[in-house]
Amino acid sequence: MRKRVRKAVFPAAGLGTRFLPATKAQPKEMLALVDKPIIQYGVEEAVAAGCDQIVMVTGRGKQAIEDHFDVSYELEKMLEERGKTDLLRIVRQISDMIHIAYVRQKEALGLGHAILTARELVGHEPFAALLADDVIDAQVPCLKQLMDVFKKMQCSVLATQVVEGPGISAYGVLKGVPVEGWDGRLFEVLDLVEKPPADKAPSNLAIIGRYILTPAVFETLAETKPGAGGELQLTDGLRALLKRERMYAYVYEGRRYDAGDKLGFLKATVEFALKRPDLGGPLREYFKGLKL
Repeated sequence: MRKRVRKAVFPAAGLGTRFLPATKAQPKEMLALVDKPIIQYGVEEAVAAGCDQIVMVTGRGKQAIEDHFDVSYELEKMLEERGKTDLLRIVRQISDMIHIAYVRQKEALGLGHAILTARELVGHEPFAALLADDVIDAQVPCLKQLMDVFKKMQCSVLATQVVEGPGISAYGVLKGVPVEGWDGRLFEVLDLVEKPPADKAPSNLAIIGRYILTPAVFETLAETKPGAGGELQLTDGLRALLKRERMYAYVYEGRRYDAGDKLGFLKATVEFALKRPDLGGPLREYFKGLKL
């Protein structure tokens, strides 16, 4: 029987230090690109890809995430009384979108530890993992592209993109061989290296924050020893998983924005706003008037 992916895990317990002081009292996942929190873009992608359950891994100071996806009776009542039906529909769509379960990561001990924290809620089935910092604008949702690969291969699938030059050292990098019949987009993974020096990188294929993983990854993560700073790295768990089963990487179609970086966040905000019918025109006129 072919398995399907129903659950999506969102690690959201990080402290967001790169955006201080904005993240001193609010989660970085709630920073808005135009008028929508970063985390909502990821949840909408998971829903569009066919997931029907979300597992959110949170920590201290993340209550705003739960509130955002919960029902807000007072706000809905006020909007209804004032006849603001368009805003009321937007607010209700958020809380009605999908069922979300929350689990707490008591300490920020790395991405691998965050994934492992979701083990009991995921159970013995394949699942998706999405990093909200990676906002991907694609005609076909990036996660849906990975799911299409998983349906055929029934193995873990990582999203990857080509990164040329020294920038590759900021990513996990894979070594792989092309799979015939996929137009050079699908690779069987042979090895993974976390943030190698540019001259030591095994390829120009960087791992991006979208994964479909088999439940065996929980076993390898549980057996993996923490690395520098006491953190449990997902890459180490994936390397151990490679010794047990096949793994693939897919060069997705779409544009990625690193919303966990200030410049990437600004680029995403501008480009998303330019695509909006209500904002694109006025914003272009504003840019024309700037002395750049």
